Amino acid sequence: MKMTVSTLAAIFAGALLLAGCSAPKPEHFYTLSGGMAAQPAKPVQYYVEMLAVSVPQQVSRNQFVVTAPSGRIELLEQQRWAGPLAGEIGQALSTAVTGELGAIDVFRTPYPDKLPVYRISTNVQRFESVMDQYALIDAVWSVRELASNKVVACRTAANEKVGAGYDEMVLGHRRAVQTIASQMSAVVRGFGSGSAACPST
Repeated sequence: MKMTVSTLAAIFAGALLLAGCSAPKPEHFYTLSGGMAAQPAKPVQYYVEMLAVSVPQQVSRNQFVVTAPSGRIELLEQQRWAGPLAGEIGQALSTAVTGELGAIDVFRTPYPDKLPVYRISTNVQRFESVMDQYALIDAVWSVRELASNKVVACRTAANEKVGAGYDEMVLGHRRAVQTIASQMSAVVRGFGSGSAACPST
């Protein structure tokens, strides 16, 4: 059976339509480290060791795990962190703390003995993303002064209101990270003045 040009064109158009319908949805990647304001250069007074961060198993993945206002938990394949969530939080904390203190993160890096070293451990106990409502990071963390082996252990529940959309959710988590990092920095400074203690909330 011979096909006319118009018939072939219709078949071709239909094939294109089907291909378009079956095309995978684009993935969107987000980071917690981006968008932080650059800090002015400061003389280096401290070394810090930002240890690997631990996060709850249910959110320890690249995909966003969000809670709808109804309470339903959703795993989003198209909305992803640029790297594993624990690594994203750790990098963001390191960037924020070193920027605020004028410090260098020497974790797994040789360093000279001329400056005090503070080891920071972080255990994220809750990482919640409630769409259009809030972004929460609830973390237990500690700062150890290696020279004296003194430790200050604290807990911060940073709860940030957010607007609609994924961009707003990410910005909320960035603000939460900044809150935790600022409290860590305050403890490090406190060691230097002999008044290291958890910041009052």
